[in-house]
Amino acid sequence: MYLDAMEFLEEEREAWRPFEALSELEDAELERQSEGTHGWSGRDLMGHLVGWQEVALQIAKELAVGETSASAARVDADWDARGEVVINAEMQAAWAELPLDDVRRRFSSVAGEVRGYLTVVPEARWIKNPKNMESIAECTVDHYQDHLADLEAILSPASPSPAPDT
Repeated sequence: MYLDAMEFLEEEREAWRPFEALSELEDAELERQSEGTHGWSGRDLMGHLVGWQEVALQIAKELAVGETSASAARVDADWDARGEVVINAEMQAAWAELPLDDVRRRFSSVAGEVRGYLTVVPEARWIKNPKNMESIAECTVDHYQDHLADLEAILSPASPSPAPDT
């Protein structure tokens, strides 16, 4: 539970920071599948994370103008009806069709957009509303934690080898 919006926004920003390393990878490195990542590539991880951030963004936009979020209710109902595997597979397929430049652009901007919109949502509608807070956290800060091992596996082969001792 967060005491105020700033506490959440700071934690979300810090939790997102390690993932920004994906934007530094070359195109070929982003397309390479890595072991220990469900067969995902860096591009897949980028799309997966940003796809869920876009859900959080839509929720934040709705909460900025109203007490409830139809998107949150719709996503919850879809999750209950079809489940994680189906929804994530559809998201992965949709992101795979996008040009890599579009993936990179959205990856570099959506997290900031989420934070920006949340700054105008009254705290009573998200920080102090357990259901809305859960919806936003599940798409952002909590979700990032679920994928730290994937990030590490993707970045590991891209890391330069240490120089041999002379």
